[in-house]
Amino acid sequence: MKQFIDFIPLLLFFIVYKLDPRVIDLAGHELTFGGIYSATAVLIISSIVVYGAIFISQRKLEKSQWLTLVACLVFGSLTLAFHSETFLKWKAPVVNWLFALAFIGSHFVGDRLLIKRIMGHALTLPEPVWTRLNMAWIVFFLFCGAANLFVAFTFQDYWVDFKVFGSLGMTVLFLVGQGIYLSRHLHDTDPTSPKTED
Repeated sequence: MKQFIDFIPLLLFFIVYKLDPRVIDLAGHELTFGGIYSATAVLIISSIVVYGAIFISQRKLEKSQWLTLVACLVFGSLTLAFHSETFLKWKAPVVNWLFALAFIGSHFVGDRLLIKRIMGHALTLPEPVWTRLNMAWIVFFLFCGAANLFVAFTFQDYWVDFKVFGSLGMTVLFLVGQGIYLSRHLHDTDPTSPKTED
């Protein structure tokens, strides 16, 4: 569920981006609504609202949510300040690669892999399975970052569509694949006797 909350600002961004630009009067000020720049403003505002509401209700944000929010504010603000969508195109690749870096770093820093820190309270798995799962998340985030970057600068007419639906589709497919993989190991409650087949 948490993964899909992150898509709320993205979906609002997509809706506004697809609108034909029109000038609206807001408190005596004329603003253009529709297109990339107003969509970017909506992305920033909705991200603040969504993550602000989560912070108020839970008294905290996860590190991944802080990273997503900060990236949105930084890349979105640069897009509006310099009137260039190039900055926003780099947001998804950079965020995905930072997530990959965090999963990679957990192999060398700390006493537990990042995926085990995230899911360890709910699952008991052999250490080799945690390792493979952590590696899968690394590959997933590296691939998502590369795919977003490729589409953003190669198929510029479709990069927003891919940013929303491509990212969502990849996430859903990966989570389904992870669920299928985990279902094979849920009975392996003894970490000292992992499965030999994989």
